[in-house]
Amino acid sequence: MLPHTTTSSATARKGDPQVTEQVTELEKQILDQITLDHAWSLIERFSTMVREHPEDVNAAAQVIVERLEALGVPVTVYDADLYLSLPKPSYVEAGGRRYEAKAPSMSAIALDGVTAPLVYVPSRRATGADDLFDTVSGDALRAADVRGKIVVTEGFAGPANTAEFEAAGAAGLIAVNPGVDVHWGTCTTIWGSPDLHDLPRKPKIPAVAVNRPDGEALIELARRGAEAKVVAVLEEGWYASKVPVVSIPGTEEPEKFVLLHGHYDSWDVGVGDNATGDATLLEIARVLWHNRQHLKRSVRIAWWPGHSTGRYAGSTWFADTFALDLDENCVAQVNCDSPGCRWATEYIDVSLTAETEAFAAGVIRDAVGQPMQAERAAQAGDYSFNNIGISSYFMLLSTMSPEARAEKGYYPVGGCGGNIAWHTENDTIEVADEEILLKDLRIYTLAVLRNANAEVLPFDWRVTAAEFADTLREYQRRAGDRFSFDLAMEATAELGKALDAFYDAVASGRIAPKQANEVIMRLARLLIPVNFTREPRFWHDPAVTIPPLPALAVAAELDRYQGDHLGFAKTHLTRAQNAYVATVRQATRLVRGA
Repeated sequence: MLPHTTTSSATARKGDPQVTEQVTELEKQILDQITLDHAWSLIERFSTMVREHPEDVNAAAQVIVERLEALGVPVTVYDADLYLSLPKPSYVEAGGRRYEAKAPSMSAIALDGVTAPLVYVPSRRATGADDLFDTVSGDALRAADVRGKIVVTEGFAGPANTAEFEAAGAAGLIAVNPGVDVHWGTCTTIWGSPDLHDLPRKPKIPAVAVNRPDGEALIELARRGAEAKVVAVLEEGWYASKVPVVSIPGTEEPEKFVLLHGHYDSWDVGVGDNATGDATLLEIARVLWHNRQHLKRSVRIAWWPGHSTGRYAGSTWFADTFALDLDENCVAQVNCDSPGCRWATEYIDVSLTAETEAFAAGVIRDAVGQPMQAERAAQAGDYSFNNIGISSYFMLLSTMSPEARAEKGYYPVGGCGGNIAWHTENDTIEVADEEILLKDLRIYTLAVLRNANAEVLPFDWRVTAAEFADTLREYQRRAGDRFSFDLAMEATAELGKALDAFYDAVASGRIAPKQANEVIMRLARLLIPVNFTREPRFWHDPAVTIPPLPALAVAAELDRYQGDHLGFAKTHLTRAQNAYVATVRQATRLVRGA
């Protein structure tokens, strides 16, 4: 692992988050400047502002801009045209009763309603935020005839199940949420504003969500063969949207930058998702701007519109508009969504790309004295930069422990620190927690500061190479003697050897930091796309779960292919392995050429 910077013997003051000996004097000085005065004031303001319609979202952008300017922080506001889908009150009629419902954004619009027989298809239940929208029915769907019928199924109205039932010929979808509240969401697999390739995947059936009591009544009606009418009301089109960005220049490599970002639109007032994140960005902008003389690299802090109603449309617009600059100069992207929520005392299931894990764990340990448990970055949040290939860490940060969730009877949700107020009208000021927000502020500030100031970028690609080898061994186990991954394993082993020599040379000073950093950043451009994307660079993958080394993931499903189709699958794997080996060999040459 790369060594930490020079350390001090700072100790914790009573009532402060733990400060370990790993925190430098400069870092401690900057962390001590963090307050909640301005951050909490923004949370209070946003707790009174519904931020769904672009007019309201743009008004919120103006609030952010005014707060920044009052703090003496320059801000640039970009004008983005985003394709958005704005849900309105919707409903289901069945059995002589009307059930209130919420249409997810990007549902097909059905103002006059779609009437058809109901059919119940049981769904696999999500176990956590990472598979929240992948609760598809599998064998249950294959056993059912959904053609021309309105499916009732458990879970959220998400992209995977909407696409699954549409492909099977369903006329509509009713998602039965797990609790007494109905959650807003989105049901498209399209990431950001659609391009011409994306349009065929735009949902063509109406989808709505209902609460559990109403859903159970609809399931019973489906078992009795009843009909239902689904009315999905949405406003959809291109909308002018504001993207505020603070650029804090570094003193040594100003062209290189860390991108810190989060969304400022919400469902309703959305305090935990994501007013707390917006406040976190505001305070970090204040602190780092007034300490900019201490930054080696630059920091850019961005607030996104269109997260909820455009499936990450704001961050995708930025990724598209500034793709070449991001490609050349962005050393890491750091997402800030739902920090500082009540009862969210643990740092588990922290999203990141593997090479950043030791760095992120060290930051959390040094900032607040707690351990971290990481997970593979999900295809969610505003991770709109995988196809460029940018090292990434954090999305949802602090969260409730499994024990706390179980004690409260909570089901998995995708934000708000695990509070089931997520994406409902209940996500109000009570969800925010000042003490936890202060902890999370320290983590984000230290992460960005340390990343910007690291002499050598603190990302260890040996971890990624080891992860690739583990993935290949699992795929080989699943494929058995039907396919050989020997070429891929050999190329991965060579990359591992090259990386061992590279990091040894960096540690001994035989490779200068600037040269090492260029290699570390360029490795991201090669290895993150191969591990997280199927589409070419600068295009965006669908918003569904991406397995490790996705081009090779067919190996895990070979049992599904019989006869001629097994040959087609093996042909697919041959081509995929060729592409993988070529990329890994390119990475090896890059490392050995340093």
